[in-house]
Amino acid sequence: MILDLSKLSPNQIYYTFIQTIIPRPVAWVLSDNGGEAGYNLAPFSYFNGVSSNPPIIMLSIGKKADGSRKDTLVNIDEREDFIVHIAHREMAPQVTATSASLPHGTSELEQLNLETVPFIDENGASVSRLPRLKEARIAFACTKERILEVGNTPQGVVFGNVHQVYVDDAVAQNPEGRLNVDAKAVDPIARIGGNDYSLFGETITVPRPK
Repeated sequence: MILDLSKLSPNQIYYTFIQTIIPRPVAWVLSDNGGEAGYNLAPFSYFNGVSSNPPIIMLSIGKKADGSRKDTLVNIDEREDFIVHIAHREMAPQVTATSASLPHGTSELEQLNLETVPFIDENGASVSRLPRLKEARIAFACTKERILEVGNTPQGVVFGNVHQVYVDDAVAQNPEGRLNVDAKAVDPIARIGGNDYSLFGETITVPRPK
């Protein structure tokens, strides 16, 4: 089967991508709605790391059905800081629930009773003014580096500087100063097509050429 994307509609291309670019890591993003409106929480699977010097992640955010910018994009653009979480198997229902379109200022955390904790380092110093999800085993404290618009819709491509990374001690070791994360213990979910997630399964080790 050969798919000629020039002959497909944007929706058809979207469904082709999400069913062939697999699996995709999920960025579960907490951002500030501003004022007393609380925090926004939403998942995005057009997401990955793009640079280690400086440490930068990327996530691509589409538009709402009415063509307006999604709350996460507005929040990051206006207030700049945000937290990216890596969700695990048991959190998949909550991740899905936070993908719903809600009126601006509605907090998904309050609706789902998701508990947060301050994002602090081992010395008790604040890493971010935003909290992180207590149950997430990995979280990245980020600030906006830049936002680019791509495509005809357009998509908002967010580049975020990562300042601190939280890793649950139960899933990581740090022998000789080099981090070793037990991916099976993290048990992350990844997006594939439709309503489906991929779960962490068998791993293989293939040594790189010297």
